[in-house]
Amino acid sequence: MSEAYPTLQQWERGPKIVAIGGGTGLSTMLRGLKKYTQNLTAIVTVADNGGGSGALRQDLRILPPGDIRHCMEALANTEPIMERLLTYRFPEGVLAGQSFGNLILAALNGITGSFETAVSQMSHVLAITGRVIPVTSADVQLEAVFENDTLVVGESQIADFKKQQDCRIHHVNLIPRTPKATPAALEAIGEADLILLGPGSLYTSVIPNLLVEGVARAIAQSDAPKLYICNIMTQDGETEGYTAADHLEALLAHGEPGLLDLCLANSAPVDPGLQERYREEDAVPLTVDKNRIAALGLELVERPVASEGGNYARHDPDRLAQAVLEVYRRRAMRIFRGARRYILEE
Repeated sequence: MSEAYPTLQQWERGPKIVAIGGGTGLSTMLRGLKKYTQNLTAIVTVADNGGGSGALRQDLRILPPGDIRHCMEALANTEPIMERLLTYRFPEGVLAGQSFGNLILAALNGITGSFETAVSQMSHVLAITGRVIPVTSADVQLEAVFENDTLVVGESQIADFKKQQDCRIHHVNLIPRTPKATPAALEAIGEADLILLGPGSLYTSVIPNLLVEGVARAIAQSDAPKLYICNIMTQDGETEGYTAADHLEALLAHGEPGLLDLCLANSAPVDPGLQERYREEDAVPLTVDKNRIAALGLELVERPVASEGGNYARHDPDRLAQAVLEVYRRRAMRIFRGARRYILEE
């Protein structure tokens, strides 16, 4: 599965793709998609409270910059030294573990007085393809309710609790409950030709976006195809024992009718050595249960989108981008043929 990169004119006129999520999964996908269209918008969760992002959030009262920075790195068109600067982490001292890119965003937030403006200014500096938008400008925390009725607040605390208790998450909320979405995020969803959810951590990267006021409704009301991209593996601390249909049911339970049309799952085998390593973390290749997916009224697309080699079972950016665009073109052709048939019948 491969195709030539588009001409400049095709790239400039490429489909308006909105990708919603956070974490490594989203930024990996953006690296591939930016080669095929300049009309990309990443809408990113801001519920992270761990690591360097959590420290800056607590110290400076700013939105967590980490997931936003990862997306900007993926979409950047700069010299390699700039990418190395952005990803550099201080090895010791009071800044130990902190990313230089996070510090730049924090400084721009202080200069401009607005996190959204800081993201916009840094996007210009990095000459990124497309846009990166925080889903909300509100200071939100993630809250999980487990099947044993325990309530845990904080993204990093949720995974820790699940590992200790071996109990499934029943649902998640945001605190405050219905923060307002950034207007740019809702506008982008309304104008999209294709809407993507995932890949990424189900409960901490993807679903939190749906809990922001107006986001799930805007997705459901869109005429664009809505595609969920399944993870390659289950995730320790979130989705142990989950199948693809379990992921979809959780998404639909937190969204609105019409949230999804299709799901894309990996069909390539995962290296046995990698599987053995992941098994130590209670993670296994995601099972694609076709009958349950069909019962949800969703179309399943399976393609070999996993990367080959390396130390992690992740999506290959180019393979994933090509599979996504194949789905878009096939859906667009189906809609075109339907409209044509309707005109002929009239």
